[in-house]
Amino acid sequence: MFMNRTAGILSIIVGLIFMIFPMFSSEFISIIVGLSLLFFGISSVFMGWNMRKDLDGFSTAFIIIGIIAIIFGFLFIFYIDALSFLVGLQFYIVGFIMIVFGIAGLISKNKTLSTFASILVLLMGILAIVLAVFSMAQPIYIAIILGIVLIIEGINLILFG
Repeated sequence: MFMNRTAGILSIIVGLIFMIFPMFSSEFISIIVGLSLLFFGISSVFMGWNMRKDLDGFSTAFIIIGIIAIIFGFLFIFYIDALSFLVGLQFYIVGFIMIVFGIAGLISKNKTLSTFASILVLLMGILAIVLAVFSMAQPIYIAIILGIVLIIEGINLILFG
């Protein structure tokens, strides 16, 4: 009970920070994600380097993954806004999957899927792709939406947790 209320209060505070300072919050998340990838990449390269005599293929894979993680770490720290990039990427993936399912439902001979449901899934997929474009173009709104969601979750944890 105490942990839920503490988590709720913390969630409300972080949500307010995201809403009041959306650019700072977005940049902070990018730096945190970038540093995490950077440290993961460095440790992966060292692990691969130390394993190079035991397992050839795995050590090479660890080194390659580590180098890629280091590159993305620097990109997130200095160039790419991680919040809008990751949210946009998720919307793109979900949107394309929904479009494929909608089209498959429309051309399917199976009567268990209704035409209305297939059209609705197809339209929702298109909407998800539009949201992906929007979230990559305007990361401020994603930070504000995330702040609202954190506040709602915090209130829920305090009242019902």
